[in-house]
Amino acid sequence: MLRRSFLLGAGGLALPAAAQDTPFPLGVASGCPRPTSVVLWTRVASAGPVGWEIAEDERLQRVAVRGTATAAPRWANSVHVDVAGLRPGRPYWYRFTMNGAASPVGRTRTAADPTTAPAGLRFVIASCQQYEQGYYAAWRHAAAEELDAVLFVGDYIYEMSWGRNLVRRHTGGRCTLLDEYRERYAQYKSDPDLQAAHAAHPWIVTWDDHEVTDDYTGDIGPVDPDPVRFLKQRAAAYQAYWEHMPLSNALRPDGASMRLYDRYRFGTLAELVTLDDRQYRAHHACRATLNPRGKPLENCAERLDPGRTMLGAEQEAWFADSMRRASARWNVVAQETLMAELDRGPGEHHVYWADGWDGYPMARQRLLDAVAASPVKDTLVLGGDVHSFWAAELKRDFAQTTSPIVATEFVGGSITSQGPAADRMHGYLAKNPHIRAASSGVFGFGLVTLDSKKADVSFRTLADVRDPKSTIATHQRFVVEAGRPGVVPA
Repeated sequence: MLRRSFLLGAGGLALPAAAQDTPFPLGVASGCPRPTSVVLWTRVASAGPVGWEIAEDERLQRVAVRGTATAAPRWANSVHVDVAGLRPGRPYWYRFTMNGAASPVGRTRTAADPTTAPAGLRFVIASCQQYEQGYYAAWRHAAAEELDAVLFVGDYIYEMSWGRNLVRRHTGGRCTLLDEYRERYAQYKSDPDLQAAHAAHPWIVTWDDHEVTDDYTGDIGPVDPDPVRFLKQRAAAYQAYWEHMPLSNALRPDGASMRLYDRYRFGTLAELVTLDDRQYRAHHACRATLNPRGKPLENCAERLDPGRTMLGAEQEAWFADSMRRASARWNVVAQETLMAELDRGPGEHHVYWADGWDGYPMARQRLLDAVAASPVKDTLVLGGDVHSFWAAELKRDFAQTTSPIVATEFVGGSITSQGPAADRMHGYLAKNPHIRAASSGVFGFGLVTLDSKKADVSFRTLADVRDPKSTIATHQRFVVEAGRPGVVPA
């Protein structure tokens, strides 16, 4: 059931019918929060000049900076404004104007000054919002939270239809072309609850596979084995992603390439690293032995090849350098999927997920070695992708129960995307003692609160993902004490 019908906007770009009523049918957003800068975003219904202003008060009377940007059809009439000259660690309010009409007012926040010690840091970790499989009530609740940022770690759109008991439908079929991806983003971003979450908080984003195609690895996909053809599709997908995310103009993609991994600092309390484990990864190991979906994988020699990479050599070196240079109280690593080893095999059989970190264990080893070598000894790893909630202890040797804990991991479920059968979780927990909690069949996000003494992590889940007015509650809660890595139920 579509909540809005679709039509062609100016320049042949697909926009919701609400484009007839406002130049800003997809709302407003902000992102990339730094101590003195943020990025403001909107996509308008027609090309032309777009005014913008950002102020220190919600009535926009104390304007800090204002200017004009140009919406061009080449970039789907999207507007990305890199705003500098702001004050650290405070809220700002902003809006756009076009042809005498004003956008909704958005609220954003700059990061704390790198040398100051903020009392706390609060953010949501979220992923996987298949439009057809549920409503975005979770975003309505996230919009009402007091947050420093939203961390979104992948699968913002789905390029294809799938799932059971769908509550609404994609327009069009499987996306492979630029206009198809643009229309898919426009459909997702027409949702008022998602718009509210974007307008309420700055977002820090990375992608996973469905922003291009399911389970793609570097320059090929499971149903797109020709790199020449696939990279054309990837270029279209990357362009549409940049067009619809609150990302800097400096990050505009170059064909099928776009550097997305980045580093943020929130005073002396936390340094955040966002990773890209899709664009540069090696192809799936032992592909001849995989099932047609390309996922479960019996152990094999190629899986353990030290030359295999998840991040690519350049990003690996950059990450290791980030860990060496870290100097805040907490390291936070935001990436796409479950990092802990998960042996899914019955009995003595060892079966792993080829598309996750278990398909690249030596690359994971190098990453955890870099974390262990950091002068900052308190590290949280946050992920998504697996459509379920997880709390785990990351070790350099998962086979040894006495191996020291290097970092503590939390996977923040999915906004709507359907996950594995809940009854599998008991077997997974029994065989993998470093995984301390796992829940499926519930939907929502993780809420993380950091201070100098602890990290408090709540799994916030909806009563009913099929109800757009669903309530939300805390499903599980954990504490990680500074200086004592590991999962402690609260």
